[in-house]
Amino acid sequence: MDSKVGVAPRFLTKALSQGLQQNIHQLQKDNLMANASIGNDDIKDPNQKMRSDKIYWLDKKHNNPFENEFLQRVEDFIAYLNETCYAGINACEFHYAVYEKGSFYKRHKDQFKSNNNRKYSLVTYLNDNWVEADGGQLQVYGNRNIQQIQPHAQTTVLFKSDETEHEVLIANQSRMSITGWLKQV
Repeated sequence: MDSKVGVAPRFLTKALSQGLQQNIHQLQKDNLMANASIGNDDIKDPNQKMRSDKIYWLDKKHNNPFENEFLQRVEDFIAYLNETCYAGINACEFHYAVYEKGSFYKRHKDQFKSNNNRKYSLVTYLNDNWVEADGGQLQVYGNRNIQQIQPHAQTTVLFKSDETEHEVLIANQSRMSITGWLKQV
């Protein structure tokens, strides 16, 4: 595959994955998930037709043990990347993403035109017992190939934000993940 996508099938423990799933269910119950938009503070389009998921930003200030464990795991990974690959990552941001039945995110890159801080995209899946017919695959476009990645629980995908075109295919079941970016600020 020429897309340079890294896939780690056991990035999360089963217990952490289940705890994060519980968080999402509680956020949904409390009606705290917001409709996602595209753009950043410079350019934001709340009426876009590119994506139809719902999100909620992770923050250590929430003092949620599962979110904090996830964020610590990411910080450890960043330290490893910086030590072994001299990546220069010094920040990150993440949100929960829920794609209800019929939801999608059309083909795009994760790098903003007005801001190039995002260096790597990192997506972690939280879906137990996912089968291909459930849809919601991450479809990654390489120079000559297309790769589909199933959103199985505990799996994490990493790719360059400014180079990798990708999309989330229509979900036929509710699909949960944590999506975010490793950044240089």
